[in-house]
Amino acid sequence: MSAPGRPGGPGSPRPLGVAAIGYGFMGRAHSQAWRNVGAFFDVPAVEQRVLVGRDAGAVAEAAARYGWAESATDWRQAIARDDVDIVDICAPGWLHAEIAIAALEAGKHVLVEKPLANTLAESEAMVAAAQAARSRGVQSMVGFNYRRVPALAYARRLIAEGRLGTVREVRASYLQDWLADAASPMTWRLRKETAGSGALGDIASHAIDQVQYLLGDTVTEASGRLHTFVGRRPGPGGDLEDVTVDDAAWATLVLAGGAVASVEASRVATGKKNSLRIEVYGTEGSLAFDLERLNELEFLDAASGPAAEQGFRRIVVTEPEHPYLGAWWPQGHVIGWEHTFVHQARDFLTAIRDGAAPSPSFEDGLQVQRVLAAIEDSAAAKSATVHL
Repeated sequence: MSAPGRPGGPGSPRPLGVAAIGYGFMGRAHSQAWRNVGAFFDVPAVEQRVLVGRDAGAVAEAAARYGWAESATDWRQAIARDDVDIVDICAPGWLHAEIAIAALEAGKHVLVEKPLANTLAESEAMVAAAQAARSRGVQSMVGFNYRRVPALAYARRLIAEGRLGTVREVRASYLQDWLADAASPMTWRLRKETAGSGALGDIASHAIDQVQYLLGDTVTEASGRLHTFVGRRPGPGGDLEDVTVDDAAWATLVLAGGAVASVEASRVATGKKNSLRIEVYGTEGSLAFDLERLNELEFLDAASGPAAEQGFRRIVVTEPEHPYLGAWWPQGHVIGWEHTFVHQARDFLTAIRDGAAPSPSFEDGLQVQRVLAAIEDSAAAKSATVHL
């Protein structure tokens, strides 16, 4: 349990101070979560102390817009502050390990965006730091925010209750098209030294985490293929630069419980904006979900009647008894993608208050990283199966 008087614990003398590292896409999403979580959930009070970024002018403007008290350009100074209790890492993957380990060693609770890091070695070092910090009451969590989609959390509940029977197969695809145009410019996400990998680490990591999360199981074997469709893209000066990561990834996974999953991820799937689709097939039923309709779950109960009358039914996941939704609006009033980050902040703050282990842990993030590495190894070996 949290020690009495410790920020966020019982009898806490002050709110938990948060420092966020990174103010881009993820920094903005996390900022609105810290700003709103206390308005909807019973959690320890937080204060948005400082937003950190490399460009002093841009981060100052973002801090004012996103509700932060201050801005800074040096993350080391931010984590050393006595009024900072939580470090929220929204920076690119190549910075995750250094910042997270330093923050944990400084006694700060750490939330880090997925994937945990760019390499297995970095991920393992982060887990070691998290385990050492945990013994001192310091918590850590990796941000797989789709665990906080109410429909997916409800799907996990149905599977755990045995409503699908024994799960045999899972199909998971995460398709986007923001790189479908060959003229789309280079970014840090297209360079291996900064991104680690392309569609594999960026979005296949979400699909892999969902496979393991929904089934409450662990991948033990993986085979895969990676492909780069557009090998060169225009850089800042207009000259073409080499793309050194994958545009798309495919994998077959075997889980410890015997289920087999297929995973596909692409950032060049024309017409797909942000489609994380998951289908789970069991001996007694099936379910399906698509992020582009995130308030809905398709469910088939094979034991509910004769085969001639069976079919998938649409569940609108907006009832107060559905996960997280009792804090929001009357039933039928849908929520959106950004709410997953509010739920994530809620779960992390609750874990800090209760002295409980947050989920997904750094160990969970490392397990996903092992699967990603196995897929890369299989792709390099041209279809060999890799045992984890």
